[in-house]
Amino acid sequence: MLDWNTIDTVLLDMDGTLLDLHFDSHFWLEHLPRRYCELHRLDEALQADLKARIISESGTLNWYSLDYWSRELELDVVALKREVQHLIGYRHEAEDFLAWLRDQPQRVVLATNADRHGIDLKFALTGMGDYFDAVVSSADLGHAKEEQAFWHKLNEIEPFDPARTLFIDDNPQVLESAHTYGIAHLLGVRQPDSKRPARDFERVHGLDGFAVLTEGAGPEVANAAVSSDGEGKEAS
Repeated sequence: MLDWNTIDTVLLDMDGTLLDLHFDSHFWLEHLPRRYCELHRLDEALQADLKARIISESGTLNWYSLDYWSRELELDVVALKREVQHLIGYRHEAEDFLAWLRDQPQRVVLATNADRHGIDLKFALTGMGDYFDAVVSSADLGHAKEEQAFWHKLNEIEPFDPARTLFIDDNPQVLESAHTYGIAHLLGVRQPDSKRPARDFERVHGLDGFAVLTEGAGPEVANAAVSSDGEGKEAS
């Protein structure tokens, strides 16, 4: 499916790409509205209003910021996430793919809209942090991945050649933004939430599982696929 010899950098999304989006969907649309009403002793009918308020911030830094929602709702959102942290888990084949990438020369970067609180929680539970050469949050850059400014700033702190970069995400708007920036190799995860049906993408290839990406990519890939400066990644 991919010619790994044409790829120097792998940019990966976290929620819905490597991790099952069911945790986030359940938390934001069910658990948080319910607990908000319980803790503030409000009528259950107000849950729908909070859901609409949350969704209205979609695609912005506020949407992804746990600090923002903690202030706005006067709740410890991180603590509330821990109440359902048992739902945090890898998507099918994701951890095997990360383990495979770790042995390849490509630079592997987590490029996520999740803020540092969310990253820390999920890294602690999954051990995912060990698989990346770098971790970049949109909160660090001041722009969500939906914005072109994100990609420009990312390239400043984590240089990559768009023509030789693979980016995998589940968000159509984010993938469109990456396409506009010029990233050549784009894949969209078709079923980010294991409890919801798969969907198709208009402009990028859909991805059901990660095993297909490594089929036929034996040891020769690790020997041949080197970065643009001619040096491969050191074994970790």
